[in-house]
Amino acid sequence: MPSTKDILAVIMGGGQGTRLFPLTKVRAKPAVPIAGKYRLIDIPISNCINSNIDRIALLTQFNSVSLHRHITRTYHFDPFHRGWVQIWAAEQTNLNDTWYQGTADAVRQQMFEIHSSGAEYTLILAGDHLYRMDYGEMARHMWENDGDISIALQPVAMIDAPRLGILKRGENQLITDFVEKPKDPAVQQSFVSRDDPDRPLLGSMGIYLFKTSVLDELLKELKVDDFGKEVIPHAIHTHKVVGYDFEGYWEDIGTIRSFYNANLDLTKPSPPFIFYDIDRPIYTHARFLPGSIVGGAKMKDVSLSDGCTIGNAEISHSVIGLRSQIQDGAVVKNTIIMGADYYEENCDPRFSVPIGIGKNSYIDGAIIDKNARIGADVIIKPFPPGTEKDAKFWFIRDGIVVIPKSMVIPGGTVISPD
Repeated sequence: MPSTKDILAVIMGGGQGTRLFPLTKVRAKPAVPIAGKYRLIDIPISNCINSNIDRIALLTQFNSVSLHRHITRTYHFDPFHRGWVQIWAAEQTNLNDTWYQGTADAVRQQMFEIHSSGAEYTLILAGDHLYRMDYGEMARHMWENDGDISIALQPVAMIDAPRLGILKRGENQLITDFVEKPKDPAVQQSFVSRDDPDRPLLGSMGIYLFKTSVLDELLKELKVDDFGKEVIPHAIHTHKVVGYDFEGYWEDIGTIRSFYNANLDLTKPSPPFIFYDIDRPIYTHARFLPGSIVGGAKMKDVSLSDGCTIGNAEISHSVIGLRSQIQDGAVVKNTIIMGADYYEENCDPRFSVPIGIGKNSYIDGAIIDKNARIGADVIIKPFPPGTEKDAKFWFIRDGIVVIPKSMVIPGGTVISPD
């Protein structure tokens, strides 16, 4: 039987990331910070390392500078190790002069590099999902069932069907049919594959393992751009496509709302996902920051990262990122503060407001991106769900107020539906 050493992992760096805008205004989706000190890209790379897959390629295109910087600073294998993490950026060649047009097209444009790796199997991963998976178990399931392709499947409820690709599985673990985001109850019922009445359907997680030869064949035959919508539905009828069940925690961080909820879920006393596992930790850039200093603050259900200075503030149900500065009298509730990339000894003369949250500010239901400067006595409150608005210095997405990276909010500003 093959081993995970025969697998090359290819992680999709994503397109323009419009659904996560403005968090993707100056960065690629996989570079978006999560849980105070990590980035989304750390999830699939860590899963690969923990699965003993040590050849990892990241396909990038839009706003990729910060992503490239994070990868080069973080993931280094020793010189006696054959593994690597490489960045494969879209580029003009003699054979192609266009940017990636979709997930399948991105892989197609890099087939030369995939073949050069010598990998017998290619694992296709998204760069914006939160989960912990042993890809080796998925591979062994495929090999034991003599599959050409494997798809990771998540058991889902009927109510979730309209937002996912739903697959039907027959005998010998083979996928027999596919439908994209079905809304018709009759269609949903026809795709029932499980006896569990709470989660009778199988949803695609967007994780695909191919025999490299089969991947090459399909991408040459099909002049299409997307795996989930085009390549996989075709392959079901031409190759042996097996479905691998994954019942652990999994969240697609595809929208501002899902990003917000996934982060705040981490502040619970028993969170649904824990970043540290003694056998399968999630890795990130190693920083040498001091412990956080808390000066009289009241805190409840807070995820507090390294290097912060918190005054006599009140903080609840919030994620406080690296190097965050929160002044006396501030109230922070139901909020993600991503922190800062650096410390400033004195306020930058170009700005009238220091980095962090100013005195006596009230912040509720917001995402404060890195290096943002929130003045004293600022009031930010959530808007009704579904509210969308673009202003000069802030945005509202599904009712959540988002302050973009390095933005300055002058003292006394009020952002509120009242």
